[in-house]
Amino acid sequence: MDITFVLPAQCISYIISLTTPRDASRLSLACPAFKPAVDSDSVWEKFLQSDYKEIISNSLSVSASSLMITSLSKKDLYFYLCHNPILINNHTTSFSLVQETGKKCYMVGARGLSIAWGDSPQYWNWLSLRESRFPEVAKLREVWWFEIIARIETRILSFKTNYAAYLVFKFVKSRQGFDARPIEFDVYFEGSNNHKRRSALLDPPTNVSPQLSQDRGDGWTEIEMGEFFNENGDDGTVVCRLCESGSVQKHGIIIQGIELRPKYGC
Repeated sequence: MDITFVLPAQCISYIISLTTPRDASRLSLACPAFKPAVDSDSVWEKFLQSDYKEIISNSLSVSASSLMITSLSKKDLYFYLCHNPILINNHTTSFSLVQETGKKCYMVGARGLSIAWGDSPQYWNWLSLRESRFPEVAKLREVWWFEIIARIETRILSFKTNYAAYLVFKFVKSRQGFDARPIEFDVYFEGSNNHKRRSALLDPPTNVSPQLSQDRGDGWTEIEMGEFFNENGDDGTVVCRLCESGSVQKHGIIIQGIELRPKYGC
């Protein structure tokens, strides 16, 4: 018996909306009769985050791209946000979705970070790079004390989700100091004494194993700073900090930002 003749389309769409984006996509492929229900706005409205309209309105200016985003079906909008991070908070933060689950990813761009001596041209330069999603990135000229901090409110993240924080960076050909002393990473809830610090070389020799930095495939490198569990978004602010206390001179790194995304796509 064909269930599509037994149940109303709205009922089928409601049942599908109780699954996941991955399951819905698979169902559409396995049973073409379900495709109209799978593609309906009512299904993908459920998969989009409840505050997606507010997030999008925070990003939009009057442009052809903004008109295009607002005219998309809910399914097309979902996949657009998976593959095209949008800039919010005056272009200092990016927002996207994990395709398999619909959970939120944020990257705090260099202009949204607290960078020690970041406003001093003697130590840092601000420039535009074609491969960056942000208007500006920060290039280190020379410092001894290296410290960068990101802060983000847990209430805007997906609930009941294990997040990891990643430093997103690249090196220029001429660099110094990041192969000599490990950087200390710390990810914690502001006001908490429960810190789980870790340390790693950002630019280790190629014969050192394991290589903790990973190529992102977008012209940038990332290294995991730490992780945390966001229960209900009521833990206040999560702080992501990296520091090297000035024992060696450092130069030649470019910072795009610090990204928070669900670990293992969960």
